[in-house]
Amino acid sequence: MLTNPVLVSVLVLCLLCLLKLNVLFSMLIAALIAAVMGHIPIPQAMELFTAGFRVNANSALADLLLGAFASSIAYTGLSDLFAQRLSGAVGGRRIFLLMGLAGAACLSQNLIPVHIAFIPIMIPPLLKLMDRAKIDRRAASCALHFGLKAPCIMIPFGFGGIFVRLLADNLTANGLPVEVSDITRCGWMLGASMLAGLLVAVFITYRRPREYEARAAAIPEPRAESNQNPKAFAVAGLAIAVVLAVQIVINDLSISALCGLIVLFGFGAVRREDIEDQFANGMRMMGMIVFIMLAAGGYAEVLKAAGGVRELSEAVAGLIGDSRLAAAVVINLIGFLVTVGIGSSFSAIPVVTVLYVPLCQQMSFSKSAVIALISAAVLFGGIASPASDTALGSTAGLNADGQHDHIRDTCIPAFFHLSLPLMLFSVLLSQII
Repeated sequence: MLTNPVLVSVLVLCLLCLLKLNVLFSMLIAALIAAVMGHIPIPQAMELFTAGFRVNANSALADLLLGAFASSIAYTGLSDLFAQRLSGAVGGRRIFLLMGLAGAACLSQNLIPVHIAFIPIMIPPLLKLMDRAKIDRRAASCALHFGLKAPCIMIPFGFGGIFVRLLADNLTANGLPVEVSDITRCGWMLGASMLAGLLVAVFITYRRPREYEARAAAIPEPRAESNQNPKAFAVAGLAIAVVLAVQIVINDLSISALCGLIVLFGFGAVRREDIEDQFANGMRMMGMIVFIMLAAGGYAEVLKAAGGVRELSEAVAGLIGDSRLAAAVVINLIGFLVTVGIGSSFSAIPVVTVLYVPLCQQMSFSKSAVIALISAAVLFGGIASPASDTALGSTAGLNADGQHDHIRDTCIPAFFHLSLPLMLFSVLLSQII
């Protein structure tokens, strides 16, 4: 196991990120280490790496378009108005503000499916309010993580719909026929464990006031005349409704975002001469995140070619014997390693299901237990992975003034307060259902 390319590569990735090396650079180094250990020539490894960009290409295009959409909404002044209203509603009450962030993140996954694109728009204007309330931004990061991940397994709509259908299709393809309703039924129980972890973060771990320096944050500026322009607000609201309606009808986030942009541009909420700027702003907000997502798909391809995932699973399976408890723990741990390396819960689903559905059936786990274990295995690695779009998006907003560290303030708190409870609860659940 100590020479397993997947295990060594993922550990190197985590170590380099902890040393504050750039995530993309760390991923490239980790991929090359996996290739060398898997006896893959370096040129071939780089070909695999770049070919793997296609894995997350659809999500990357959607996020870029959603970034332009979010920037255009900010241009109309609607997001600024929302931030002002939220500030006025919660005042200095830290709990209400943190729960408001979690709620907004939930909406971004299901009702208004803009994913992480709302974070660089909405969070920077709130940093001064958060600093006046002396909120520890690690608690805010946990709130955003909860809102971005919990709905994926609980609510089969928007990104949640994509996640549960992908999971259902892969479970069925590997010999465990399931319906979407089977997954969401277990999903609500898993979501409860994440909520418990969030409450621990807010009320216990990060309850003490934390001081931050008074620094200017990078805040997207709305068009001056749009600040109190009812027409611009109405068009922005219509665009959001169109995005929602198109998502309901055709279930494609890229086309939904494109339709929303057409409404904003067509009805003049964004002036013609400023359209190019909104796409540029969207690229600036989402470009690095999207490229890391693409690179994560390439890294996943190198890990698969290195051949260590199945070998690691088989090596551990030989040690657990007939213990269902040990099997549940192993499924979670290796799922965590795979997903941390891949960086995407969505991309990890095909890998984890093909490995563990047969093992779970061999260990006589019930259908609900298999769903709980595999759902948790692909979710909690994506929560804490340095390459996760959830973690990257949270850092992009909370670090707008340069006072929030990606690993220590985003990934580590999310691991202890969301990933760990999810793992423990899924293991316990698998033993009793």
